[in-house]
Amino acid sequence: MSSATRTSVPNSEAVNRGYNFASTWEQNAPLTEQQQAAIVALSHAVVERPFPSKLSQGNISKENNGLSVSTKPGNVEESGEIDGVLVNTNQFYKWFTDLEAAMKSETEEKYQQYVNTLTERIQTCDGILQKVDETLDLFNELQMQHQVVATKTKTLHDACDRMVIEKQRLIEFADSLRSKLNYFDELENVATSFYSSNTSVASENFLPQLKKLDECISYVENNPQYAESNVYLVKFRQLQSRALGMIRAHVLSVLKSSTSQVQAALRGSGGNKAAVSEGVETSILYVRFEAAASELKPVLEEIERRSSRKEYVQILSECHRIYCEQRLSLIKGIVSQRISEYSKKETLPSLTRSGCAYLMQVCQQEHQLFDKFFPSTSEDSSSLAPLVDPLCTFLYDTLRPKFLHEANLDALCELVDILKIEVIGEQLSRRSESLAGIRPTLDRILADIHERLTFRARTHIRDEIANYLPLDEDLNYPAKLEQSAESKSDPSSIDQSSDVFKTWYPPLEKTVSCLSKLYNCLEQAVFTGLAQEAVEFCSVSIQKASKLVAKRSSQMDGQLFLIKHLLILREQIAPFDIEFSVTHKELDFSHLLEHLRRILRGQTSLFDWSSTTTSLARTLSPRVLESQIDAKKELEKNLKATCEEFIMSVTKSVVDPMLSFVTKVTAVRVALSSGAQNQKLESAMGKPLKDQAFASPDKVAEIIQKVNAAMQNELPRVMEKMKLYLQNPSTRTILFKPIKTNIIEAHEQVLSLLTKEYSQEEITNINMVSIAELQAQLDKLV
Repeated sequence: MSSATRTSVPNSEAVNRGYNFASTWEQNAPLTEQQQAAIVALSHAVVERPFPSKLSQGNISKENNGLSVSTKPGNVEESGEIDGVLVNTNQFYKWFTDLEAAMKSETEEKYQQYVNTLTERIQTCDGILQKVDETLDLFNELQMQHQVVATKTKTLHDACDRMVIEKQRLIEFADSLRSKLNYFDELENVATSFYSSNTSVASENFLPQLKKLDECISYVENNPQYAESNVYLVKFRQLQSRALGMIRAHVLSVLKSSTSQVQAALRGSGGNKAAVSEGVETSILYVRFEAAASELKPVLEEIERRSSRKEYVQILSECHRIYCEQRLSLIKGIVSQRISEYSKKETLPSLTRSGCAYLMQVCQQEHQLFDKFFPSTSEDSSSLAPLVDPLCTFLYDTLRPKFLHEANLDALCELVDILKIEVIGEQLSRRSESLAGIRPTLDRILADIHERLTFRARTHIRDEIANYLPLDEDLNYPAKLEQSAESKSDPSSIDQSSDVFKTWYPPLEKTVSCLSKLYNCLEQAVFTGLAQEAVEFCSVSIQKASKLVAKRSSQMDGQLFLIKHLLILREQIAPFDIEFSVTHKELDFSHLLEHLRRILRGQTSLFDWSSTTTSLARTLSPRVLESQIDAKKELEKNLKATCEEFIMSVTKSVVDPMLSFVTKVTAVRVALSSGAQNQKLESAMGKPLKDQAFASPDKVAEIIQKVNAAMQNELPRVMEKMKLYLQNPSTRTILFKPIKTNIIEAHEQVLSLLTKEYSQEEITNINMVSIAELQAQLDKLV
């Protein structure tokens, strides 16, 4: 295509868009290497263009160094063929030029047609685009108009919604105002109803009107910002007070009527209401009041349902009090008379059982009846207290004088067991809900018995243990033990266990018996104090008795007596799971005397409050001195000291000659080692040991003979006494073991001296037993 032709193409907007699109396409979608290679291959393939189909090789002939071209008449452009004979080069060039022009014309004609077609289409597109632009302008204008219409429509809808909401709000406000005004309008309706002469608590409209009144009061209380709310509240409360007063009067009237009917029935059935049988009593006292409960049930249920408000709490409490007063007026005489009859006929333990059982029966029946009147508040024991407490007081006033005059520990312990185990532990625990009101009285009786038992226990410890005056037969040891041993060996003896206690010193038996009785009856803190006192006094009493036994019999009998009873006391108090230590606090005023002396001497002033002196308050205040006493440790200490004393006494009675001999030898050697100043004494001590007067073989043989005699005579007698006092073989073994050790050590010391200082002949003449023989001899004694 020539440049003229290209310039003739109209430069329209569509062409620009196409060109821009092609350029953008070329930039955004570059050809791959494979696509580029394909284009190169195509370009090489079309380099040699073929002749037109209308030209053929047959039309070109070669003659005589020239070209012959055949041409046909007609338009070359139409036929595309040129017929003629080319004679020379000029003719060829001319022919070629014509041929080229024809070919170019033929080629440009197709492209010109394509250009024309594209131009027409571009013009068509431009026209379409112009129409589209006009259409878009119309559409934009239409959209703007639609937006304006939509805005106006939305504004109208919003205004309508606001008007609807406002209308609904006004309707709700009117309804709320109407509902609020209803509470104030109810004042006249309720007042008319309550002040009417025909109004009564039993009427059908009373409780609904009372409910409306409560609602009005609650509403006015919660909205004090309303005009004249205080005035309306006062008027509503006046109406409420009048209604509650009517309820109180109605309850009192019904209960009084029932009480009058029961009293009339009691007078008609026997004349004396205290003599009515149990069956008739139940029928009269309870059945007729159950009818009253059915009559008052709707009103009392409403009161209990509204007991969260203080006004109803007060009226409910008044109803409880009225009920208790009416019931108490009916049954107090019967209960008092029954308990008095028990008191006249029965002993104190039996009276406690029967009195508590009867009182629990009455309280249970009263609780069941009370539950029918007040089902929601019957669980609270304080509600029935005005009725139960006076009934319990009858039993308390009857029992208290009796156990305050009781001095027997066994009887008091039995009362504790009855109340603690049988009454409170068993009967009261099974019916704890209905008998909760009687629990304080039972606890009070038990506390008083504990106090009386503690007092009597202290008196018993003081009189029977601490201040016990032994009789001759109490100190008849070892005769009492020998008699007991004979009774045990006698086949005809039946009660051998009682003989064991007969051999005990009486304060020991009383201590063990007293602690055994009190252990489960008193609180641990109280029992600990009593046990500490009892063990301490018993230990002192046994020590005193051991001295008396030693005077009557022998020193060994006194020691074994003390060991025996201290061991028994330690064994008997072991099961008690307590600490036998008590802290005693005392007030010490001893420093006041010295301070008064200083005041009298003028060394200090009574009113001197300077910082250098003690203030008056501190000076005149007593000092608190604390001392802790552990009776169990003191018992162990005394037992250990007594055992050691007995061991040394037995050891000395058997091997005392040997111990004296060893002591003298030790003294001589100490004197020699320290140097003697007296020449005569030095010469005397310089002799060999066997040449000393006290250590001659004859003297040593005499010592050995005395020890052997004691081993044969004294030691078996000691063992017999130990068996008599200490019946447990293990105890005797433990006590005899150090004695055996001491005897063997004494023999070993003497044997060592004999081996070093004496000849074998002298040792043979002394005739001392070997250590092995001695051990065998001692083992036979155990």
